[in-house]
Amino acid sequence: MLCVVEQLGTIDYAAGLALQRERVAQRKAGAIPDTLLLLEHPHVYTLGRNARRENVLVSPAFLKSRGAEVFETDRGGDVTYHGPGQLVGYPILDLAQHRRDIAWFMRSLEEVFIRVAADYGFEAGRAAGATGVWVGNEKLVAMGVHISRWVTSHGFAFNVNTDLRYFDWIVPCGLRDKGVTSIERLSGRPADMNVARERVVGHFGRVFDLETERRSSHLSGAAVPV
Repeated sequence: MLCVVEQLGTIDYAAGLALQRERVAQRKAGAIPDTLLLLEHPHVYTLGRNARRENVLVSPAFLKSRGAEVFETDRGGDVTYHGPGQLVGYPILDLAQHRRDIAWFMRSLEEVFIRVAADYGFEAGRAAGATGVWVGNEKLVAMGVHISRWVTSHGFAFNVNTDLRYFDWIVPCGLRDKGVTSIERLSGRPADMNVARERVVGHFGRVFDLETERRSSHLSGAAVPV
């Protein structure tokens, strides 16, 4: 099966959300194949369906003063942060063409990043009762998805060179006893985002048994200078 990988660069969260919804509708109609959107967002905090407001530790006005927006979303999970240096991926897959099994999809998505971490020389794994991919007690990749008529949306946030200080103003994913890490922190030096992207695409194709076709996309008016 084919999966189109759209490499979008840096776009604001609202534009990325609108594009997701468009692609989901197209996938449901059978107008496009499985699709993976890869991008970065400017500073933004998103709250999932199960988010608790007290897990945002500062006021919206304070976050705005730091250049960060706040969005409520229909994905699963609690509150998380997206920002520059973090590779965000939105897989739009028709699970009816794979397996109608949400747990399988989540474990497969985690497997992608366990393999990516191994490419960097780090042993990553899962944590009991918590989604995502972890190195020790620190989360490397956050995950939250939405499923509609077996078509997936939302997805993962992979901390490559993320400024982890932005996590200090929330309780990431509602987990007070765990931390957050990045490839940069683990390795002690910045990582090449192009290399990170290629490793993610490669393992995504292998884990989900998809032939990937890369496309560079541009959303008019949505691109953010970096």
